[in-house]
Amino acid sequence: MHHFQQRDGVLFAEEVSVTALAKQYCTPLYIYSAATFRRHFHAFDSAFDALDHLTCFSVKANSNLAVLKMLAAEGAGMDIVSGGELYRALQAGVDPSRIVYSGVGKRDSEIREALEARILMFNVESLAELERIDQVAGEMGTTARVSFRINPDVDPQTHPYISTGMQKNKFGLDIDMSMQAYKRAAELKHVEPVGMDCHIGSQLTSLDPFLEALDKLLAFNARLKDLGIEIKYLDLGGGLGIPYNEEEPPHPAEFGKALSDKLKGLPLKVILEPGRVIAGNAGILVTEVVYTKSNPAKNFLIVDAAMNDLVRPSLYGSYHRIAEVEPKGRAPKVFDVVGPICESGDFLARDRELPEVMQGELLVVYSAGAYGFSMSSNYNSRPRACELLVDGDKVIVARRRETYDDLLMNEL
Repeated sequence: MHHFQQRDGVLFAEEVSVTALAKQYCTPLYIYSAATFRRHFHAFDSAFDALDHLTCFSVKANSNLAVLKMLAAEGAGMDIVSGGELYRALQAGVDPSRIVYSGVGKRDSEIREALEARILMFNVESLAELERIDQVAGEMGTTARVSFRINPDVDPQTHPYISTGMQKNKFGLDIDMSMQAYKRAAELKHVEPVGMDCHIGSQLTSLDPFLEALDKLLAFNARLKDLGIEIKYLDLGGGLGIPYNEEEPPHPAEFGKALSDKLKGLPLKVILEPGRVIAGNAGILVTEVVYTKSNPAKNFLIVDAAMNDLVRPSLYGSYHRIAEVEPKGRAPKVFDVVGPICESGDFLARDRELPEVMQGELLVVYSAGAYGFSMSSNYNSRPRACELLVDGDKVIVARRRETYDDLLMNEL
């Protein structure tokens, strides 16, 4: 069941009219469906029931506290990449033993905070980071559980900015360097190597890159066993794509079966880090048409949402489906849907066929629940949007709209 549906000519988010929400809370406006979040989490998590596993939601995809609390209540762990995300996860009530810390640039203070919280493990991305974690853990009189992010040099066939598992990417250690890292970890006093980690990219629409990477990791694990290093956790990251346009990514059940067939019977707890596949289609961005404008070359819909609200189209050339909140059945024309920011790169869609829309009418931008608000900014001194979480007929203000005073709050 879809939880964003047209009813009697009006778009509804679960049991609530989107038009009514836009009127009450203004635009641009993020609206999330609690039912969709829960359904997507359980569809993904249950796909791995044949394996001992832990599903850690990727906080960077959508870091709203209400969202994290809801997913934690459903049994999600969290995959974090900063001290701020650790703080959010702990504030959301996530059990620290279900938190995995990824990321290439962990500072001493962030390592200390994670050790104090007693997280499950660090995914280590360089030899320098390993030495730093050992040093900080030693100063604290504790031992850090670590996993190494192995870069398998697999092409994920995705956008270059969200490809992470190739040799030219900044992430992880290649196979030879990884072997050095495990040997060094076995020598150090304040780290315990407990896992292997691999994350090859985002918005993957084929299982082949995952399975190719997994084969390389299992071969590497056999070499570790020969050295007497026993791994308990196999972290396979996230990256499963969603249909923004005409993509046909594998269903989580297909992904789960493919991995389970390869891993069943191995003494490894599998950790998964889905983000987009849980959150992407659980959120929409609602925007009002401020002006319409035409010149000999183009028709423009100038809307009140901009690249500071949703940067994906400007940053990645990403496609988001756009439609009327209240369809009027007018003839289609080709438009650029653009925002008010003073940049030619400020657009939500280019050369998009849409019904003719009038000033003051509402558009909905779909698949905005992941990397939407979490990547938003105050560029052009624009207050950030309100986030609503709709649960049945209940509306939770998950984040109030910023005010002008909020813009100046931290400035002297």
